Amino acid sequence: RDAWEPLWRGYQEFYNVDLPPDTTDLTWRRFHDPAEPMYALGAFLQGGLVGIVHYLFHRSSWTPGPYCYLQDLFTAPAFRGRGVGRALIEAVYEAARQQGASRVYWLTHETNAQAMALYDQLADRTGFVQYRKLLS
Repeated sequence: RDAWEPLWRGYQEFYNVDLPPDTTDLTWRRFHDPAEPMYALGAFLQGGLVGIVHYLFHRSSWTPGPYCYLQDLFTAPAFRGRGVGRALIEAVYEAARQQGASRVYWLTHETNAQAMALYDQLADRTGFVQYRKLLS
């Protein structure tokens, strides 16, 4: 956790979010709970954790197997452009295949041009627009 948490905080800072410590604690516990469909992977270079990805599986009304939602992806700024993000996404693809998922999907902010340049090489843009209503 000591290596993961700075990257998790960096991801939140990138999106101008400050999650409560209880949410971070719960997220960490979910990664280690076999009953939870939420997972985490890390990328290591030069002896340290330099990238993280979080993903989860969920049912769909469109397919008998699950979908895989890649929820969070973050590479330490000093290691961007070295294939870390690509390797993490491809690792999620493999995990999704092993779980019988028919698709992996994710969202990014429309201003995240550097990430979208990578994503355009690894997946197709769908043209769908996300709507959101905060309930609390």
